[in-house]
Amino acid sequence: MVLALWMIQSYLIALGWAAIIAISVWPLYRRIQARLGGSRLAAPLLVTITLAILLLFPIALVLTEIGREGQFAMQWLTELQQNGLPVPDWVHRLPLIGQHLGTWWQTHLARPNSAEQILNDVDRQTVTGWSRALGGALLSDLFHAFLTFLTLFILLRGGERIGGHVLATIDRWFGDPGERLAESMAGAVRGTVNGTILVAVGEGILIGIGYVVAGVPNAALFAVLTTAFAMLPFGAWFAFSAAAIVLVLTGGTLVAAAAVVGWGAVVMLVGDNIVQPALIGGTVRLPFLWTLLGILGGLETFGLIGLFIGPVLMAALLTIWRQQDGSGPAAATNKEPP
Repeated sequence: MVLALWMIQSYLIALGWAAIIAISVWPLYRRIQARLGGSRLAAPLLVTITLAILLLFPIALVLTEIGREGQFAMQWLTELQQNGLPVPDWVHRLPLIGQHLGTWWQTHLARPNSAEQILNDVDRQTVTGWSRALGGALLSDLFHAFLTFLTLFILLRGGERIGGHVLATIDRWFGDPGERLAESMAGAVRGTVNGTILVAVGEGILIGIGYVVAGVPNAALFAVLTTAFAMLPFGAWFAFSAAAIVLVLTGGTLVAAAAVVGWGAVVMLVGDNIVQPALIGGTVRLPFLWTLLGILGGLETFGLIGLFIGPVLMAALLTIWRQQDGSGPAAATNKEPP
């Protein structure tokens, strides 16, 4: 087993994501399967394709928008090289650094010769290397995504058989406490996924309202991207910071941009540090501190997938602790009558 796991270590993350998604959507999948007459092909295929579309839609949206803006960016670089870039009015209004930044801008960007020199100083070989590395990483990620959804389809199709085998093995090794531990871990996975999605949607809606009030261009698009990136560590911070920059570049005021960043920071701090741990902990009966440590420690140790692994491990530890100290349901049912 160790040798097999070592051999497929590059794909364990993809398999882990598939298992997490399968456990999270299993109750919903059973309802859909019942509606489709118990189909073991149409139901898992429908759920897998739907989840793939929902999860990959934000990525496709970003890539499409980048493709649309690529031509505009090339035209902007050509104009910058030929005519230079005048100093915007908001640069001079910046406190402390406004005068110095305006002088630097006038020297290096406002003059056509200086701007052309900066662009020519960019190492084309370095840019080419970055492009190749980015293309290779994109192909690798696409393959891992395909592997994840293929595994998800297999897990959903054979879920009852696989789940029964896992529970039988746990019961044979650990008895009833092992089954309760497995149920607690499955509940932690569902609670973490549901809490993460609900919080991300709520954060996207609230920050999106801030975009509309501040006058951010394409506020609806930025709201969708913020919702998607809110599921990633610090992802939403990048989204609303980019929205603030776009607002300034399109003629918005610094006050409006600062308000966008400030409102987004408040929503994210409350959502990620208070609401999300409360939702996850309430679902699996985890104390707030345990949930928060599980989320932060999981992210630091395992990366993005640790967002779900961390609370699961903390739930397992708490379940074992409750069984050992006599405060859990198992201890209550096993006590001898006086």
